[in-house]
Amino acid sequence: MRLTTGQALVRFLANQFSERDGRERRLIDGVWGIFGHGNVAGIGQALLQYPDELPYFLARNEQAMVHTAAAYAKMNDRLATYACTSSIGPGATNMVTGAALATVNRLPVLLLPGDTFATRAADPVLQQLEDPRQGDVSVNDALRPVSKYFDRIERPEQLIPAALAAMRVLTDPVETGAVTLCLPQDVQAEAFDWPADFFRRRVWHVGRPQPEPDALTRAVALLRQAERPLIVAGGGVVYAQAWPQLREFAEATGIPVADTHAGKGAIPWDHPCAVGGLGSTGTSAANALAAEADVVLGIGTRYSDFTTASRTVFAYPQVRFVNLNVARLDAVKHAAEPLVADARAGLEALTRKLADWRTDEAYRARVRELAADWRWATDHAYHLGHGPLPAQTEILGALNELLDDRDVVINAAGSMPGDLQALWRARDPKAYHVEYAYSCMGYEIAAGVGAKLAAPDREVVVLVGDGSYLMMCQELVTAVSEGLKLTVVLVDNGGFASIGALSESLGSQRFGTRYRFRDEKTGRLDGGVLPVDLAANAASLGARVLSAGSVPEFRAALLEARAADRTTVVHVTTDHLSPGPPSSAWWDVPVAEVAELDSTRQAHASYETAKRAQRPYL
Repeated sequence: MRLTTGQALVRFLANQFSERDGRERRLIDGVWGIFGHGNVAGIGQALLQYPDELPYFLARNEQAMVHTAAAYAKMNDRLATYACTSSIGPGATNMVTGAALATVNRLPVLLLPGDTFATRAADPVLQQLEDPRQGDVSVNDALRPVSKYFDRIERPEQLIPAALAAMRVLTDPVETGAVTLCLPQDVQAEAFDWPADFFRRRVWHVGRPQPEPDALTRAVALLRQAERPLIVAGGGVVYAQAWPQLREFAEATGIPVADTHAGKGAIPWDHPCAVGGLGSTGTSAANALAAEADVVLGIGTRYSDFTTASRTVFAYPQVRFVNLNVARLDAVKHAAEPLVADARAGLEALTRKLADWRTDEAYRARVRELAADWRWATDHAYHLGHGPLPAQTEILGALNELLDDRDVVINAAGSMPGDLQALWRARDPKAYHVEYAYSCMGYEIAAGVGAKLAAPDREVVVLVGDGSYLMMCQELVTAVSEGLKLTVVLVDNGGFASIGALSESLGSQRFGTRYRFRDEKTGRLDGGVLPVDLAANAASLGARVLSAGSVPEFRAALLEARAADRTTVVHVTTDHLSPGPPSSAWWDVPVAEVAELDSTRQAHASYETAKRAQRPYL
């Protein structure tokens, strides 16, 4: 078959499928892109020529389209994703942040950046980086450290092994992340006689690795010794669709379940075994149980510093870990007894082996008491009666109460992820979509597009702060152009409230965290409030806009937005100094050891005190 490299790649991608548990589906559901001289005549021409092979979506920013693909993959349990094509130069480097997010979150995304001429016939071309030390470098090499697989296709025939390797990585739950195939613009347009088998239908099986028998025996023996066990449910439970097995195991054994951001919703918030989020922004219930736990069963979790409260939350001196994870990298963390297996398969095996074992009633009663205490604290945070501007927790409470169980809430950065982990009441494993592995500002609206495309039958609510909105608001245009219905809740507190609060706690007095004019006398950004109208900005991008200045006004606006048939932004102004949920854990952010400021010296003394509780978990 004589085709250009671009045409061959489109034909190949259209015939790749994933399969798990007997269900097949297309692996690459389309291509997002922004065309330039590095891809318009190659991949662009191929997408035009074969409109029935892969649909094309136009993004407004290359970073955003990678976020959209990552969110789509997350909603599809990593069994489907999008490809993203860019031109050379800035279009390619714009994808670096998106690639890092996908790889850190272990979400499959295929990146197809254009590249400079393989023949070097026209060097240096427009937007080419020239390196006097070596001739085979381009800006695309910035994608190497954030890609799980990287290749540069300098001859058409090199596409065959590279494309197959790319599919292998995209469909591997252990190795998946961003996959980058750099496509020099001359190679994209070059013709080659391709073997017909390259375009045959390929089904990539995603298996469920079973636990090794001896490892299962060791894990069960350790769990049987536990008097105060605790489960930490991470994203692996959700991606493996193992939430029914998690609930069955928890009910059978009586072990309480704490969750990470990625695992929230795997067990309903009001389940008798549920104790809520764990760690630096976790609930007092989960953190109290973690402090006493003698055995921790981690299921599908990476144990980030927020989950472990920078290795302080598991305070029992002899605490031991059993880690059920498909990736050995995570299974062995904290000197654990590793159980390398699929989360569903591992839970089923553990349930069988522990059928005659259960925690005692006194411990189960303590779990219920702690969970009830935190539910009271959540109700209080949701209904503070703060004024004159509402507190952020009140807006989240109104939202939580008005959304249906299957509605998807999306967030990533600022102060809201902490409030959400502590307070949000989720019952559905896909209803809580908070990206907190890379915690990337600008993710939210782009992710809303991906989530809505993945689940058109669900309402998608994007929660975005003013800081994150200003970084990537233009994807509202994409949502409008695609005819997608999103509800965007734009929480405006006039600055970086999260870092402002952190700054104050570290003795840095909220320096540089407010949107202000520069004061002529002090030379600092602490003058008058900037006349920025984010509601008008959202309207200029094609969205319908509703504004609210109180909790009742917000409730009314949200109900109106839900009833709408197009993307609507609900702009609500909150008090940046309003109280958040009560904190019961620490986060390690080092404070200057020497300082002239009293606030910094006091913060450092507090830091040294907290640091003493940090442990290596050996």
